[in-house]
Amino acid sequence: MIDAQGLHKQFGTVQAVIDLELHVPQGSVYALLGPNGAGKSTTINMLTTLLRPDRGTIVIAGHDAVRNPDAVRRVIGVTFQDLVLDRDLSGREALDFYGRLYGLDAATRTQRTKELLTLVELNDAADRLTGTYSGGMRRRLELARCLMMQPQILFLDEPTQGLDPQHRAMIWDYLRMLQQQHGMTMLITTHAMDEAEILAQQVGIIDHGRMVASGTPAELIGQFGSEMVRITANYPADYQPSWLQAEWVRNWAIQNGELRVGVDHGSRRIATILDGLRADGLQVSDMNMTRPSLGDVFLQTTGRALRDEVKS
Repeated sequence: MIDAQGLHKQFGTVQAVIDLELHVPQGSVYALLGPNGAGKSTTINMLTTLLRPDRGTIVIAGHDAVRNPDAVRRVIGVTFQDLVLDRDLSGREALDFYGRLYGLDAATRTQRTKELLTLVELNDAADRLTGTYSGGMRRRLELARCLMMQPQILFLDEPTQGLDPQHRAMIWDYLRMLQQQHGMTMLITTHAMDEAEILAQQVGIIDHGRMVASGTPAELIGQFGSEMVRITANYPADYQPSWLQAEWVRNWAIQNGELRVGVDHGSRRIATILDGLRADGLQVSDMNMTRPSLGDVFLQTTGRALRDEVKS
């Protein structure tokens, strides 16, 4: 449903997206992860026809997004990171107005508005101005609005940003229902690793405009072994453990004074790791063991350096 190959976009001297490839099968959820400035928003804007790529191809549901953007717009729904609701319209009016823009007749607008307000549980607030809505209510109305045209594909940019845990869980339930019951294809950008693990069948991590890792959440997490040992110590800048080549080491990194080692069985390897650190003259100040997560994959592939978003 989404097939992008060799995407490249540059703003002045900044290469925002570099030879990006992305493939999303029908009925699946794909999570696009990356730090600020990684190129996520630029990628979404190209996929949704808001930006023209400098080179590369984009095919959305069989339509060429560069040559035939109008056909693409008819089959997609988009919610943006920044809410764009008119505060002077009621929830019902906002949905009706959106349907008018797309040429829906009055009977169809009325029916779909009723169905969608029920779906996102906003019937009781349907005739209140959206300016009085809470953040969670506005997010739910945004989702209802992008479903008004019954799209084949949803593009959701940070769909639960700023929501409390209850509203986040509610949005997740809606999205799972849309996929499971209606076979909807979705591409989600998010900074929430738990959101990606819960919703997505495929994950892509983008950094500095390039795809640096992709696969199922289980595949990416599996690269770290079954457990992650974390040890804080006084590591020299160029320190490399002597036991790195051991067959039980799956992955390792040192960042901000913390050594993270993915291993096959943490409880069996802790003593060996500690003995090795002490033999190298290091003083351990803290240690713990956890299951690896998508967050570990994210930090391993993108690092901890802060960066700012490139504005397109």
